[in-house]
Amino acid sequence: MIRNKKVVIVFIAVLCMIVGLFGKTVELVFWTHEDPNRTPLEEAYIAEFQKMYPEVKITRVTYPSSKLKEVVLTAFSARKGPDLFNLGMQDSYPYIVNERVAPVDLRVLGLESYDDLLSIYVEGTLEPVTYEDKIYGLPLEITNFCLYLNKKYFREVGLDPEKDYPKTWEDIMETSEKLVIRDGEILLRRGFDFRYPAYFSEWLPLVEQSGGSLFSEDGKTAIINDEAWLKALQFMKDWGPQGKNLGSPTYQPARNEFNRDNNSVTMCMSGLYQIDRIKTQNPEFYESGEWMVVPFPVFENAVNDVRCNYSGHYYMVNAESSKEKQEYAWKFIDFMLSHPEDYFLQVGLIQPKKTLLDSEAFKNYPYADVFMSDLAKSQPVPLHPKGPQLETLIREAIEDVMLTNVTAEQALATLKKKANELLQEE
Repeated sequence: MIRNKKVVIVFIAVLCMIVGLFGKTVELVFWTHEDPNRTPLEEAYIAEFQKMYPEVKITRVTYPSSKLKEVVLTAFSARKGPDLFNLGMQDSYPYIVNERVAPVDLRVLGLESYDDLLSIYVEGTLEPVTYEDKIYGLPLEITNFCLYLNKKYFREVGLDPEKDYPKTWEDIMETSEKLVIRDGEILLRRGFDFRYPAYFSEWLPLVEQSGGSLFSEDGKTAIINDEAWLKALQFMKDWGPQGKNLGSPTYQPARNEFNRDNNSVTMCMSGLYQIDRIKTQNPEFYESGEWMVVPFPVFENAVNDVRCNYSGHYYMVNAESSKEKQEYAWKFIDFMLSHPEDYFLQVGLIQPKKTLLDSEAFKNYPYADVFMSDLAKSQPVPLHPKGPQLETLIREAIEDVMLTNVTAEQALATLKKKANELLQEE
């Protein structure tokens, strides 16, 4: 009887082990920014990956880009961050230097060294996620902005879009004055307007073109070359409601209005992905050929021929997730990023793998040459542990000169004081 009881106990133990082994599910929580064109692609990747690894369940959660960085910050502060996520490079950097994310698992990627990983990507594009000789993320996309314009509105005011498109910021101002339509102080049609949240990527080059910079060479001082900063801030003062009234952060984003082709905006800044969004949101406008893409403007007397600072979204893995989850997370990231042509052709995202840029699909894509030519004259957005706070201070300075009676000199003095106090904080 005792012997039989022992057999039963051993049988139950083995059965429990088998059930535990085959019934265990590894759930990965994946946060990413909203992109209607990217969602079907990644949902298909998730389904395919889960077939390859039936023990894994991936929960994909999306947020608007501006909201994502807030919810990630809140979650990590509570030590409840997702297992994997993507953020813009300037928002990613604090997580890297504070060791909140895990280095890339080379073994999972089938690589022996970081040099092997670097050899896959375009030179420099992994620098934003490199810290103390380790690489902490892989790029979903690298993005620089060029100028989109609607040809028919140019012709409507007697301009030839092929010849008269703006080459300089002075041209942008002059051309916009010809294109703008107002009802009193209300802008019914803007000639051009800025991407107001994108101050590091789109607006900071106005400062850099005039010889200014965000940081000194040693990184200890902020807001370098007052004259360059004053020129860029005065441009915004002249641009906004307190000046020529050509645009404002209070209006709908220009890039969204551009796609509608509804006579509300003629020019906007956006990445190569905008082409796919035009095609999806307004096929008639896309097929009309009444739009084109031209290089990022440069001031007439620029001392530096720099274009839009490029940004990027990088996939990263939570360092506090279990080792098992981290391994599966890198497997999933590697699987998604093994399809760069799909991301490019279906979503318009540039994953900076050499194989993609050498492909015929890329070389034959409309205006890809314009973006790559500008990218060669671009640099990454500034990376600093306090980068997000610094970008907020720049936003405040720009909105002050545009929307209030604050002068460029007053805004610069406040910005310079607050930025350097921020750098001194522990």
